[in-house]
Amino acid sequence: MIIAVVELPRETNTQTAEELMRYSLEATKVYHEVKGLRRKYFLDGASGGGGVYVFDTREDAEAWFHDGWSAWMEKRQGVRPILKIYDCVLTLDNEADEVRVGDAVVPSPWNAQAAE
Repeated sequence: MIIAVVELPRETNTQTAEELMRYSLEATKVYHEVKGLRRKYFLDGASGGGGVYVFDTREDAEAWFHDGWSAWMEKRQGVRPILKIYDCVLTLDNEADEVRVGDAVVPSPWNAQAAE
């Protein structure tokens, strides 16, 4: 699994929460069809916005974040994005009370200690 973090730095955020929600909801039309994209989290904060993308593979992520992607985003957002791509080595899922490596559930340290 691959995690990509996109930052859209801004000195001031001029969108209202309602405007941001409408824009983000509309943008899901674009991201809904992206090959290998499991999830996209739309982010907003005092210093800007961005997104967290969860991809199946590095190839899928690199296909989406191609050479022209930054220019496309800058045209849409008015600011050059900052992109960081990471390999996800392990996932703690507190909602499911499990730990995963890739898609495989592995024994969790807190349950292993209780079994001893």
